[in-house]
Amino acid sequence: MKTLIFGGQVVDPGQWNGVADVLIEEGKISAVEPNLKQKFQGVKALATIDAKGLLVCPGFVDLHVHFREPGFEYKETIATGSAAAVAGGFTSVCCMPNTQPVNDSRSITEFILAQAAAAGKARVFPIGAITKGSKGEALAEIGELFDAGCVAVSDDGSPVMNSLVMRRAMEYASAFRLPVVDHCEDSVLSHGGSMHEGAVSTELGIPGIPKAAEEVMVARNISLAELTGARLHLPHVSTLGSVRMVREAKARGVPVTAEAAPHHFSLTDEAVRSFDANAKMNPPLRTDEDVQAVKEGLCDNTIDVVATDHAPHAVQEKQLEFDAAPFGIIGLETAFPLTLNLVEEGILTLEQAIAKLTRGPARVFGLSHGTLVPGVEADITLIDQAATWIVEPARLHSLSRNTPFAGWTMKGRVVTTLVGGEVVYDRESVLKDK
Repeated sequence: MKTLIFGGQVVDPGQWNGVADVLIEEGKISAVEPNLKQKFQGVKALATIDAKGLLVCPGFVDLHVHFREPGFEYKETIATGSAAAVAGGFTSVCCMPNTQPVNDSRSITEFILAQAAAAGKARVFPIGAITKGSKGEALAEIGELFDAGCVAVSDDGSPVMNSLVMRRAMEYASAFRLPVVDHCEDSVLSHGGSMHEGAVSTELGIPGIPKAAEEVMVARNISLAELTGARLHLPHVSTLGSVRMVREAKARGVPVTAEAAPHHFSLTDEAVRSFDANAKMNPPLRTDEDVQAVKEGLCDNTIDVVATDHAPHAVQEKQLEFDAAPFGIIGLETAFPLTLNLVEEGILTLEQAIAKLTRGPARVFGLSHGTLVPGVEADITLIDQAATWIVEPARLHSLSRNTPFAGWTMKGRVVTTLVGGEVVYDRESVLKDK
């Protein structure tokens, strides 16, 4: 069976930007051309999708999600996380290893892949731990993790404080061309903090996390990448200083890439004034100066990727006092409209914004996705750019509800998502089911 998506505005960064039809055969992109529909007039063995008035782009790729399974299925499962992913237009997601047990072995990696296959939604790419148990001490079996299917290594929310361990990890990962992803936080400097350290934290009486807690580790990791030649990826960059250091490192030829989370270019620490723990994340929301620096970094390609850092938590956990509540928010279904805001502001063109969600992240982790080039898997997202909607947490697909964007009016909504040429999300069908 062939499928033809016709009449949409196709945006495949670096390849196509204009009205065209997309032909899918045997789950792969066969052709992207104008007026393909005319060539198939009267062909019966052809399924069609009318994309007139819609944006047609490669399925989004997220390098940074937490699906919590195994161990914390009350927060999120691979099935519910995958459902949230495709509802947000993400066809490929990379899962951090902070599960229980930690993904530091072949067996956990294979379990994650099996659960993802059973869910039948987004493609799930595991990220293995840098150290055993993510304790920052002995290196995990990085070669085994690579062989099992991991696409990067990271201890995620447990920063590798020991610089010699990080050096060895970079050297070992380089043998497999695996990116090393380090949560840049000096846990001694940040200890006890719950939000950005600054005027707002002082007024509210909430212990703060200084920018330096992130920046000293960014500097350390860049220095080690320069020493070892390893592929370093810096997640959720949030400060002016961090953006500057990444920019300077790239100018020197250091193999470093970086990502920004939508909340770090959409909110400031002023959002914490409500004491709503849904505004608590790590790194924390920073100042307007930092937000502007992140936007500039996205504009000049210092920051390569937009990634959600989707971090679900149960309602009762986020209802604790601000200091006691866990860090993290969900973000898969709000990522595109928040990124589209950068287009509305003139920070990015539409093609640049799509690139940050598709081609950019795919290249960083060496994935053969994020494009509509003939021959690749037909992972496609259809979007109504003009659609507006209100964020209602109870109607999102994640098992958790911890979003700081509740009640916000968003512009831009995913209509249909295909993975391997098969429709895995269709908004109209979802509405009918409800």
